[in-house]
Amino acid sequence: RVFPKRIKSSFPPANERKKLLPLGLMFFCILFNYTILRDTKDVLMVTAPKSGAEVIPFIKTYVNLPAAIGFTAIYSKMCDKLEQKNVFYACTIPFLIFFAAFAAFIFPNTGFLHPHLFVDKIAALLPAGFSAPLSLIRNWSYAVFYVMAEMWGSVVASLLFWGFANEVTTVDEAKKYYPLFGMGANVALIFSGQYVKWVSKMRDNLPPGVDPWGVSLKYLMSAVIASGGVMLGTFSYMQRNVMTDPNCVDQEKQAARKKKTKVKMGLRESAKFLGKSPYIRDLALLVISYGMCINIVEVSWKAKLKQAFPSPNDYSSFMGNFSSATGAVTLIMMLLGRTIFEKFGWRIAALVTPTMIGVTGLAFFGLNIFAPTFVPVAAALGTTPLMLAVLVGAAQNILSKSSKYSLFDPCKEMAYIPLDQESKTKGKAAVDVIGNPMGKSGGSLIQQALIFGVGSLAAATPYLAVILGVLIFFWFKAANSLAGQFEEAMVVE
Repeated sequence: RVFPKRIKSSFPPANERKKLLPLGLMFFCILFNYTILRDTKDVLMVTAPKSGAEVIPFIKTYVNLPAAIGFTAIYSKMCDKLEQKNVFYACTIPFLIFFAAFAAFIFPNTGFLHPHLFVDKIAALLPAGFSAPLSLIRNWSYAVFYVMAEMWGSVVASLLFWGFANEVTTVDEAKKYYPLFGMGANVALIFSGQYVKWVSKMRDNLPPGVDPWGVSLKYLMSAVIASGGVMLGTFSYMQRNVMTDPNCVDQEKQAARKKKTKVKMGLRESAKFLGKSPYIRDLALLVISYGMCINIVEVSWKAKLKQAFPSPNDYSSFMGNFSSATGAVTLIMMLLGRTIFEKFGWRIAALVTPTMIGVTGLAFFGLNIFAPTFVPVAAALGTTPLMLAVLVGAAQNILSKSSKYSLFDPCKEMAYIPLDQESKTKGKAAVDVIGNPMGKSGGSLIQQALIFGVGSLAAATPYLAVILGVLIFFWFKAANSLAGQFEEAMVVE
């Protein structure tokens, strides 16, 4: 008797189910796409002609960051002119059109579109250090794809989806269900990782003369378009049936939000707004620290990966398995995450991610710096120091991504809920869309300076390890300071 009751009480009531299930499905579709796009953009760029992992810091700084800043300007204009739901359509549909066009028209014609001869002439006149920025021009359509794939993560997943979720849910619901959304996310990671792997395997059976990567791209992008269609359909269903239902969404609050006069903010005002509010500033610091730390470790790891898997197919297949493993580990972390929130509260939950990244990141750098010392250890495990570094790097990446999805993201999103509407929308756009790329480009700028300074990524490793330590320290400081402010804001609400 007691047991069915307990199951029933742990099951969300009908009005919550009505909004949680479609939200979960939207999140699944967005992250299914993001995983495919993330794995594809790396394979395209890292294995492109005369290119490599060294190109990534340059893309993140000179292409991603300007694109993000430009997008933020357009986005705040859109928010002022359009209804929130139309902003969602206006931002997502162009992405899907671009990905379809890339697989159907751009990729098959790269021979004609990419200026290899022109760039070779310039490369002959410049020192060797310029080969990375030049390969951006050489493979410009891949660079555009790379940026669109990254922007899908920061725009569609962070800004639009979470912005919409924060509009529909209350703080109490968020505490219970945000960690569970992540579970949808990880099921998505496992599915899309296996789909990428299946597509990689399928290439082996193609007749000679067919470009295998071109065929896979068509399959991968078709999946992205289909999943994007499901996401748009679900969003439109929610606009019609959930947003209008008084049991699901507080209609008075909804009307009050629509009435509020919109404050126009340009980029400069957004930056000032960030500067004025210590709450939003700490949130931005969390996002920037995460971006910088993960970027500093990830690029070194990808350079090792390219040494271990030089062919695009092997690299793509490894990345497919890696995504599935990330999904599986995060599922476990999610279940833990709910308990951590309930038992230890927001502060501890927010400190898990920096601790995780600090410990595993320093272990990965240690393996690289003291590689000769680890030869006997690697031999005893029946592998090479290179493979050992690749696996430790993969474990580092899986643990940091899983703690990000299960604890860091829900913490960050919860922190917005007690804020007023303007701080929510404007603060969120500033933090997510500018903070994310700023973190990544900050990490990239440090790497570029070191690559030009000491000659190579490998030689820069000891310096990167020290910088990682310093960043983690500041991250801890910001998280502690925000925890205090969040607890106060919750009391006021």
